[in-house]
Amino acid sequence: MDYSYAGNPVIVIDVDYQPGHFQSNQQGQIIIEMFPMWAPITVENMVQHVEEGLYDGIFFHRVIDDFVTQAGDPTCTTVGVYPATFLSCGSGGTGETIPLEHDVNLSHVDGAIGMARGQDPDSADSQWYIAETEAHGLDPENRDDEGYATFGVVRDGMSHVRAIAEVPTSDEPTGTGIQNPFASAGRPMYEVHISSVRMLGVIAEEHATGQIDEPVGQESSSGLGWLSFWNISFLFGMIVFLCGGYWSGSIWSVFAPSTGNPGSLINAKHVPIPAVLLPPLEGEDGQGPGAS
Repeated sequence: MDYSYAGNPVIVIDVDYQPGHFQSNQQGQIIIEMFPMWAPITVENMVQHVEEGLYDGIFFHRVIDDFVTQAGDPTCTTVGVYPATFLSCGSGGTGETIPLEHDVNLSHVDGAIGMARGQDPDSADSQWYIAETEAHGLDPENRDDEGYATFGVVRDGMSHVRAIAEVPTSDEPTGTGIQNPFASAGRPMYEVHISSVRMLGVIAEEHATGQIDEPVGQESSSGLGWLSFWNISFLFGMIVFLCGGYWSGSIWSVFAPSTGNPGSLINAKHVPIPAVLLPPLEGEDGQGPGAS
């Protein structure tokens, strides 16, 4: 997760929040690189929700200093004046779940984005969280259950993640000693508003800092080696182009990988996003970013 890889999708989260008492509102962006080669189902799920605008206008419903900042519940919108919201806020979703994915290349490093879930390991829906510090207590090898799925990492905007984690809350929980916190723990006293979550593009080849090395012919979970997959994707793109597919400047149709069947086509722009190595922070590991 220290390296960026060509073709990886990048999303940007536009936030607007009051960091503390008697402080003015802050606005900013959190830029996240996702890793479809290691978590294809989870990334495809996130991309689908982003393209549908599911997260536009919601708020972070749970922030816990030295642990995680959590959002992604489409029912967490302000009704009238914040903190008035729907009773389901914190436990809502789309009703469509995905299986738990793990890969040795992914863990809860500082700035990792992961999927919240219930007690069932395969109950992740739309809610996600960002680790405000290292949270390896959520990794499967450090738990009695199957742990939590990570699928990306913050490349820019960690200052906003840390500031959001320190927004005053009604019960002031911290990451120290948390045991499976309930969904309403850490509700911010001031709205941490998400104006939008949108696709920013993909990592351009010239800005990639890592390369996936896999022997030719090695099988992936979908039955194809990554080399074969990208060859097929390239040929598919060429067919679309030759048949009059969309092309404009540096705009490409990027094939979104999935497991077992072709993914969707995403209109993405190759953007110069350099990899930012996030310095690790010391902190206590928490447990359980759940969707209640």
